[in-house]
Amino acid sequence: MDVLVTLLLASVTQTATLLAESRQMIGLAAAILAAMLAAQIGWHGTDRLLAWKSRPDED
Repeated sequence: MDVLVTLLLASVTQTATLLAESRQMIGLAAAILAAMLAAQIGWHGTDRLLAWKSRPDED
């Protein structure tokens, strides 16, 4: 029974350590993804705005 508890405790400790160490990498990946999404939305919005401005008035 002691061996089972020791293995379970070791597994939980390793998982907690892995998550704590990978938190920075997850944050970096999320920041890069957010920057790429913002750039794509900005590019698309600017393109739409320029297309709208260049249309002749249709009155």
